[in-house]
Amino acid sequence: MEQKIRRDLNMGDNLRRLREDYGISQEKLCVELQRRGCDIGRSTYAKYEAGELNIKASVIVMLRKLYQCSYDEFFQGLDE
Repeated sequence: MEQKIRRDLNMGDNLRRLREDYGISQEKLCVELQRRGCDIGRSTYAKYEAGELNIKASVIVMLRKLYQCSYDEFFQGLDE
């Protein structure tokens, strides 16, 4: 019997909130991540925000450095 893994939409909401608080579009964010050595396209990042794809830990590390925030910001509300 096949089980489906439930994706957590809160992570996507947190990613969107952080990006919007930083004041950058998905396209410009991906350009900045690529400039820093994180090869990610806008369509992939959009899937992270939509909760359609699980984000890699390496991308979270890079985003934390860019946003200069704590890791807690990415996981806010996930333990509820």
